This record gives sequence, structure tokens and C-alpha cells, in this order.
Amino acid sequence: MAKGGFRGGMMGGGGMNQMNMMKQAQKMQAEMLKMQEELEAKEFEARAGGGAVLAVVTGKRELVRLEIDPDAVDPEDVEMLQDMVIAAVNEALRAAESQAAANMSKLTGGMNLPF
Repeated sequence: MAKGGFRGGMMGGGGMNQMNMMKQAQKMQAEMLKMQEELEAKEFEARAGGGAVLAVVTGKRELVRLEIDPDAVDPEDVEMLQDMVIAAVNEALRAAESQAAANMSKLTGGMNLPF
């Protein structure tokens, strides 16, 4: 009797629980795809050198625009301009990555899941 009751309890409750988990996983996947699409369409910008260099990247982490103030171009100090470009691009990429991480945290409720 205990054996039959145990099996019946597991089959009934376990099947429903598994079905609910599948539905939750599908919902989470759909939400994740929507967030990813929104993130990829968004642009992130950063400035360096007191605003002399502007870098704009997408959520896909692609550089789409780079603006350099002509006054920042000094033939005697190309290295400083290069450093400003690198700093602006890296900061814009960090902003995109930070937004992606924040979106994932919202979706997973703060759990660190490997997606």
C-alpha cells in the first residue's frame, strides 16, 4: 500500500511540477530573447578627453560611430589621441555589457545562471 501510494503521489505531482517548470523555462527563454533584441537595438555612448572623443557602440558590442574633435588632433601627440579613442570605446563597451548583465539579473532573479 505504501509503495502504491508513493508511486501515485510522485507520478501525479511530479508530472505537473515538471510541466510547470517547462512552461516557466519557455517563458524565461522568450523574455530573454526579447531583452536580447532590445539590447542589440540600443546604443551606448561614452566620451573621453573631456569630450574630445565620442564612441558609440550597439548592444551587439559593435562600434557604430566615432567622433573626434579636430582640436584633439595633435600631430605631435598621436598617442594621446589613440589613448582617448581606446578609453571611449572601452567605456561604451562596458556600458553595453553592464546593461546586458543587469537584464540577465532581472530575468534570473539574481541567480548566476550560465546562459
